Amino acid sequence: MFTATLLVILMTIPGLALFYGGLVRTKNMLSVLMQVFTIFSLIVVLWCVYGYSIAFTEGNAFFGSFGRALLNGIYDPVAGTFAYGATFSKGVVIPEFIFVAFQGTFAAITCGLIVGAFAERAKFSAVLAFIVIWFTFAYLPMAHMVWFWTGPDAITDAASVGTEAAKAGFIYQKGALDFAGGTVVHINAAVAGIVGAYMIGKRVGYGRESMAPHSLTLTMVGASLLWVGWFGFNAGSALEAGDVAALAFINTLLATAAATISWVFAEWIVKGKPSMLGAASGAVAGLVAITPAAGFVGPMGGLVIGLLAGVVCLWGVTGLKRLLGADDSLDVFGVHGVGGILGAVLTGVFASPSLGGQGIWDYVANKGSPDFSIGGQVITQLTGVGITILWSGIVSIVAYKLVDIVIGLRVPEEQEREGLDITSHGESAYHA
Repeated sequence: MFTATLLVILMTIPGLALFYGGLVRTKNMLSVLMQVFTIFSLIVVLWCVYGYSIAFTEGNAFFGSFGRALLNGIYDPVAGTFAYGATFSKGVVIPEFIFVAFQGTFAAITCGLIVGAFAERAKFSAVLAFIVIWFTFAYLPMAHMVWFWTGPDAITDAASVGTEAAKAGFIYQKGALDFAGGTVVHINAAVAGIVGAYMIGKRVGYGRESMAPHSLTLTMVGASLLWVGWFGFNAGSALEAGDVAALAFINTLLATAAATISWVFAEWIVKGKPSMLGAASGAVAGLVAITPAAGFVGPMGGLVIGLLAGVVCLWGVTGLKRLLGADDSLDVFGVHGVGGILGAVLTGVFASPSLGGQGIWDYVANKGSPDFSIGGQVITQLTGVGITILWSGIVSIVAYKLVDIVIGLRVPEEQEREGLDITSHGESAYHA
């Protein structure tokens, strides 16, 4: 878990920062690096002050309590491996502090993902203010709803199943499967991003001036660091080094490779040339789509999810983007939103034991349950996706509106033309 947590930090800083940074114009490189770096730091602080407690303590179906605020009461050296709803072993414990740290990195990267949708035009102060509100009222309740439960050790007989389930988060109670954050991380962030792209408006010159990425070299480095770090993200979500972690690991490797290949070849057929940007985007699309499924589906399920993700997310950043009409600068919705929805829904299909998946774990019998309805599970998955879109969308609209009234969301046009590096931060990424 220490290694997995470090890998998720690597995904964010420098991985996500460089991936996004390479995609913007030279004059905005530092602004993106600064936003990702500062958001990561800000969220880690807020997570330890109150975030962890709201997300991962018992309260109601939507929010936890303040019982662990300021990390109060974590003096017992071990805590149960609760959360996620994967096949956790009874009697296996990890130190609660490393669980706090691991989950904190998830919160931090989710908030960092959002900024790609309105890159190159938002006020730095407005971004930070929005993130504080959104983290508090969108991320924390979503994490609680999807991942909080009282852990396997509390389940001893058939009666305790219902008793303990009643204490769990709202979406967890409904039986939705999300191994490492398809809803909590990717769909959640993507909805916040697309709402921001609409509310902040298009970049000056969008559609008329070239806004090509300034360094696909750095984007490739960033995408590679994301891929490496994602093994901590997905395999670490098993919370113990065992067969489920190994399954999540191979799925993360295979689905991502498959998505890279399918995106590149689809682009090659449609546009006549395969691009480095396409390969990097395909890899991220595969990583996103396999996230909710990683510990639940077999490798061939992972392969299919990856192959579909590359093609479907390519459509997400081309056809769907034109339909939506928003200037989602770095295609946050096309990759994370579309990929997250695809992965969440297909988890309901390929988690089936008949298709090589893990099925649902029966904690009373302490073995996999043979009962699995693909149709029923897909409906459950769609319910989880729908709640996420609605919750994040409403919180985002209110948060952006509040910040716009108090601070103003967007920099003046002359500052945008000059670039945010100089006008917002007083420095440049490159010197001639």
